[in-house]
Amino acid sequence: MSLSIKFKLNGKEVNVETKPNRRLLDLLREDLGLTGTKEGCSIGECGACTVLLNGKAVNSCLILAPQANGAEIETVEGLEKDGLMNRLQENFLKHGAVQCGYCTPGMLMSASALLKENSDPAEEDVTEAIAGNLCRCTGYKQIIEAVLKTAVDFR
Repeated sequence: MSLSIKFKLNGKEVNVETKPNRRLLDLLREDLGLTGTKEGCSIGECGACTVLLNGKAVNSCLILAPQANGAEIETVEGLEKDGLMNRLQENFLKHGAVQCGYCTPGMLMSASALLKENSDPAEEDVTEAIAGNLCRCTGYKQIIEAVLKTAVDFR
């Protein structure tokens, strides 16, 4: 049995056929070719698969694809415009917030959700926003600095 679902993905309407028990993560990566969203733990603990679902950061490994029906989804691929990185992505590079890169898409999406909701976050706000994202390389300091710098850039 398959279902037809329709949603907005990175600003574009998408219609796909999917099984009712298919995870959003698998739909994005395998069916739609958006491999920026990573699979880490598969139980919602690491944040590597974070995407925005109706503006909120969610673990796509815990969302069934049919739950996206009618929703607006943004993946890390949706951050760039016209082939150029956005300010948050640039600041991740400038501040050394990218090491192995595995957690980076999820971190970017969690930070993006925060900045859309709070354009002037305190360090504690950033720490809370990325609390569901694990990084084994940077120690988080550079990630927090990059997010705070991005907020300053838009003041």
